[in-house]
Amino acid sequence: MVYEKGIRIGTRGSKLALKQTTWVRDRIAARYPEISLEVVRIRTTGDKITDVPLAKVGGKGLFVKEIEEALLRGEIDLAVHSMKDVPTELPPGLHLGAITERQDPRDVLISRNGRGLRELPSGARIGTSSLRRKAQLLGINPHWEVVPLRGNLDTRIRKLETEGLDAVILAAAGVCRMGLEGEITEYFTPEVMLPAVGQGALGIECRVDAEANELIAFLHHPESAMAVRGERAFLRQLQGGCQVPIAAYGEVRGGKLLLQGMVARLDGSKFFRAEAEGEDPEEVGRRLAEDLLAQGAEKVLREIYSGSKEE
Repeated sequence: MVYEKGIRIGTRGSKLALKQTTWVRDRIAARYPEISLEVVRIRTTGDKITDVPLAKVGGKGLFVKEIEEALLRGEIDLAVHSMKDVPTELPPGLHLGAITERQDPRDVLISRNGRGLRELPSGARIGTSSLRRKAQLLGINPHWEVVPLRGNLDTRIRKLETEGLDAVILAAAGVCRMGLEGEITEYFTPEVMLPAVGQGALGIECRVDAEANELIAFLHHPESAMAVRGERAFLRQLQGGCQVPIAAYGEVRGGKLLLQGMVARLDGSKFFRAEAEGEDPEEVGRRLAEDLLAQGAEKVLREIYSGSKEE
C-alpha cells in the first residue's frame, strides 16, 4: 500500500477531538509505519459559537460541515468525528468508511459535593448542553434548574465552581478519553438517561472513491456499526436533530439488534419510549420510529418544530 503524498486527517481543534484523532492516527501508524500522517485542525461553526445553546443555532452538522467541505475539496483525506455529531444525511461523495469500536455510551454525573442524581435537592442547578438530557432530567424532577452549558470538557467541569452549578451531565466516553474518570460521581444506565444517537463511537469519514478507504478498514467494528446504524435510522425516520429531545441506544446480541428509543417534550412532561429488535438495523430503526410516532410522538415533534405547544 503506497501513499506517496501521505494522509491528512481532519479534526476539530478541541482537546477531546485531538485526543480522538490521535488515537486513530496512532493505530494507522502502527499498522502502516511507512505512511506519512498529518493531523489538520479545522475550526467549525460549532467551535466558533460557544455562547448560544446548540438548539438555537441549528444543531445539525455544526461540528462537521467545514470538515466535510475540506474533504470534498481534497484538502484532507480522512475526518474523525464523534458519531453523535454526524448528521444522518452525508454530502454526496462522502461516506463513513469506518465506525470504531464503541466506548462507554452512557451519560455521567459530575457533582460539586459528591451527591448522586437523586440526592440533588429541588432547585439544584444542573448544567447540560443537550435538550435530550434536559427533558430526561425534568422528567425525574421538574423542580431542578437545568442550565445551558457549552464549551470544551474542561470548561464544563470548571463551571461547577465558576457558575455555581451543583452538577453537570457529560458523555462518559469523552470524560474517560480525557482521563478524567476520577471526577465521575455517577454513571447512568439507559433506563435513567437514554444516550444520544451514536454516543461513544467514532466515525471516520472519507470520499467514497478514495484509496484511503482500504487504509481504515481494519478500524471498522461491525457490531458497533450495526448498533449505530440502527440508532441513526431511527433518528433519520423522525427527522430529528439537536432541537428535539430524541435518544436511542442499540445493543447487538446474538447477531440481532435490540434498539431502545425515546421522544420527549422539552419540559419532560411527556415521554414516548419503546424497543424493537431484528437483524436489519435500518429496518429496526425505522420500525421503532414509526412505533413512537403512532403512540403520539408525532404531535410532540410538531409542537417543537412549530414552536407552539398544543394541549
